[in-house]
Amino acid sequence: MSLNKPTTLSSQTPAYGLTIVITSLAFVVAQLDVSIVNIALPQIADTYKVDINILQWIVDGYTLAFAVLMLSAGNLSDLFGAQRLFQIGLVIFGISSIACGLATSPFLLIAARVFQGVGAATMIPSSLAILNQTFADTPNKRAKAIGLWTAAGSAAIAAGPIVGGVLIKLSNWRFIFFINAPICLAGILLTFFLKKQTKPTLVRKFDIPGQVAWMLSITLLIAAVIEWSKLGFTHPLIYGSLLLGGASFIAFLIIENKASYPMLPLNLFNSVSFNVLLVLGAVLNGFYYGTVFILSLYLQNILHYPPLTAGLAFLPLTAGFVISNLLSGNIINRYGLRTPILIGLTLFAVGFSGLFTAGMHTSFWQLSIPFLLISLGMGLAVPSMTTGILSSVDKTLSGTASAALNTVRQAAGAIGVAVFGAIAANGGVAILHTITVSIIAAIVCTIVTIVLSQKYLKKGV
Repeated sequence: MSLNKPTTLSSQTPAYGLTIVITSLAFVVAQLDVSIVNIALPQIADTYKVDINILQWIVDGYTLAFAVLMLSAGNLSDLFGAQRLFQIGLVIFGISSIACGLATSPFLLIAARVFQGVGAATMIPSSLAILNQTFADTPNKRAKAIGLWTAAGSAAIAAGPIVGGVLIKLSNWRFIFFINAPICLAGILLTFFLKKQTKPTLVRKFDIPGQVAWMLSITLLIAAVIEWSKLGFTHPLIYGSLLLGGASFIAFLIIENKASYPMLPLNLFNSVSFNVLLVLGAVLNGFYYGTVFILSLYLQNILHYPPLTAGLAFLPLTAGFVISNLLSGNIINRYGLRTPILIGLTLFAVGFSGLFTAGMHTSFWQLSIPFLLISLGMGLAVPSMTTGILSSVDKTLSGTASAALNTVRQAAGAIGVAVFGAIAANGGVAILHTITVSIIAAIVCTIVTIVLSQKYLKKGV
């Protein structure tokens, strides 16, 4: 037998499981910190004596940095190697999480949350790139691996409020950040046992002008939405940010179109299915993040649930994500990508319609059914969406492609929190009104996405 003959992955079951565990650890901490902070918002507000405007920045400081740096991280992953970027991301995330827990002012907390977003942006595209490169020659294994990776992240984002509630009950809100440190440390140590990745062969340069234009556009646009309710549209900072943000986005497209080595090759968007999958990601994340932000305030400020009870109210979300994600790999391999996406979107819309029951005296059981349906729907759709994105590009661009998808998803999530937070800024009745607005908008946008998916997505993987 030749010594140079590569060993197939199928004969390395431990390598298969270890790769999924390690990459999933990163996704778990990144997603956990999207939602775990929501349950602690009233306690953080009491500690620092701040209003909903500052609370939005505590949530969006993370998702904004996550979104604006994702493309660069994906590009760096393809240029310098996914495994190296993955390790760097874990280090940044662990250190910044400790800084969040030690923050002595809301502004220090926001700054630390931004650095958490930097770490998350570095970890996620590289973790997906590791999966894609490891299982590139075995599409069925790749679909199952992505399903398990997505299950871990989805369970984390749904379990965030529960974990947060428990930690606050046992100690205080600062420990929702400290919990990340040992997970990151374990992830860093385990990366040394990963299968060595293929060295990058691309001859490219880092696109600095494109990154600057992208950061300006997204940051200014989301900042304008967050501050809109406080300052009003006529304030120079608001309309100035909107105009400059829009101009920066146009400049970004022009730069990427002319750049020899763009961080986001615009030819990726020549595929209609690629674009539909991006729309799908934006719809799911935008309404999920925005609505969970409002529901966390609703449960504690309207229904007056203590943090632990409010966290447990999100338990059906966790159950739905775990169940559907674990089934998604087999469903994709049997029915292709389109079927689970269509079923998932339908469940997502039906689940949102169930939130019409949210009122001043709504019971936990009335909320549990829509929570379960929303997460079942997302859990079915997201693995198919991710698999479709990765299978549509060459594996050497897997970091960039996954970064494009997750950039859209995180940007949409930040915008969802900004928009719904602005509508609910006055609390009380405004929170109930925001829930109604989110339901109607979610149903309409989901129906449009169903139509686009049915028309433009193929059945196969």
